[in-house]
Amino acid sequence: MQWLDSLQDIHWRTFLLEWGLKCVAGLLILVIGLRLARALAGLVDRALVRANVEATATAFLRKVVYVVLLVLLALTVLSVFDVPMTSAFAVLGAAGLAIGLALKDSLSNIASGVMLVTLKPFRAGDVVNINGESGRVEEISIFQTRLRGADNQTIVLPNSLVTTHSIINMTPDTMRRVELVVGIAYDADIDAARAAALAVMRADPRVLAEPAPDVRVYALADNSVDLGIRCHTANGDWFDVKCDMLERIKKAFDAAGIAIPFPQRDVHVYRYER
Repeated sequence: MQWLDSLQDIHWRTFLLEWGLKCVAGLLILVIGLRLARALAGLVDRALVRANVEATATAFLRKVVYVVLLVLLALTVLSVFDVPMTSAFAVLGAAGLAIGLALKDSLSNIASGVMLVTLKPFRAGDVVNINGESGRVEEISIFQTRLRGADNQTIVLPNSLVTTHSIINMTPDTMRRVELVVGIAYDADIDAARAAALAVMRADPRVLAEPAPDVRVYALADNSVDLGIRCHTANGDWFDVKCDMLERIKKAFDAAGIAIPFPQRDVHVYRYER
């Protein structure tokens, strides 16, 4: 048979020696290349840190550089086995098209990650609310953003979801406003309620003097006069101040005889005589 004759014509010793050397060379290039890729990615990371680039952008760019270096390493290893670069690029192009169609959501996450790092709507350490999920930003990676929730749970959001929904950054500055809406009875003294609430806020050292605390009438609701009680505090004190204000204002209103009404409804009964 012809295929047996062709096998007999092969110089097996030369063939095995040639391909053995290629395998050894490819393996060495792979091992050395992986170490070089990690070293270069670390070098880029340190250079960005020295340039005072924001930590989130630094981590993201380091990962991008590492992935690009891995692609170049793969092409170098293929060249050792005499794979033509034009063919390799053609295969990579076709594979990239197929992978792109199959992983369009993942590519969307990558593009969204680039947008997040570039536009910087938030940074690592900020407290944000995204699509109803609240937490402190821990990491923005190539595919996803990771938050740490108030109950210490890990919240992982795809980057594409982050960029397509509203982002509420609750720590863009050093202070944050505390806003409470408390209803009082219609027959209660508004000025007395305002004075009691202002006294509670001014007595708390965590409440900032500027902007000054204030109390406004927000609405004449069905069952109450709604007061907007507002003050500013440091970001780190916001939650504690809000909870303490609610308790202290309730006690202050009780001491001043200011009622916080329950929902009520007037019912009129009519009797019809036949």
